[in-house]
Amino acid sequence: MTDFSAARDAMVESQIRTSDVTDLALLAAFRTTPRELFVPTARKALSYSDRHIETDEGRTMLAPRDLAKMIQAADIQNTDVVLDLGCGRGYSTAILAQLAETVVGVETDETAVARATELLVDADVSNAAVVQGDLKSGAAEHGPFDVIFVGGAVSAVHQPWFKQLANGGRLVCITQNGPIGRVSVFTKSDSAVGERIAFDASAPYLPGFEPKAEFVF
Repeated sequence: MTDFSAARDAMVESQIRTSDVTDLALLAAFRTTPRELFVPTARKALSYSDRHIETDEGRTMLAPRDLAKMIQAADIQNTDVVLDLGCGRGYSTAILAQLAETVVGVETDETAVARATELLVDADVSNAAVVQGDLKSGAAEHGPFDVIFVGGAVSAVHQPWFKQLANGGRLVCITQNGPIGRVSVFTKSDSAVGERIAFDASAPYLPGFEPKAEFVF
């Protein structure tokens, strides 16, 4: 039988800390959040592997190293309101909730919302909620947001997301148009948005966010 507690500690020490993740609160969140709770039963053995894990909802749980580095790049404060787009089963939401004041996860159908909500209750997360909506539209009615986190690769960042950032807010996502992508941190300052490249990473595209096919004549 797998010792998930030991596997969780090994994940932090061998995958996350060795990748220049130094934020103590973030490391503690990964140590105490049971990743195996959010992984489909058939893939439980992969819970603490250094890889992306597909879930039954057509979502991907990002590899621990990539997820940790993305969250660290967002520089989340304990007073922040965070939007977690494409939150899947809620693992990223559970991690974010340990760092922020409030987290709003968004999923596209009722079944996914219900499952993520149930799992977050099981993980004793009380400062997060998952709502149903269109990922490209964001969740303006719950904003503005200090941080927007996108839980998968996208070929382009959608403008409605920027409009939902508070002044000084950060949007973190993997932008990708090929096998290798990059994690970008977009920071809003009044009406302007600046971009900083944090590190290289690749991930499966969020459904509906793939590059548009180009026709050659």
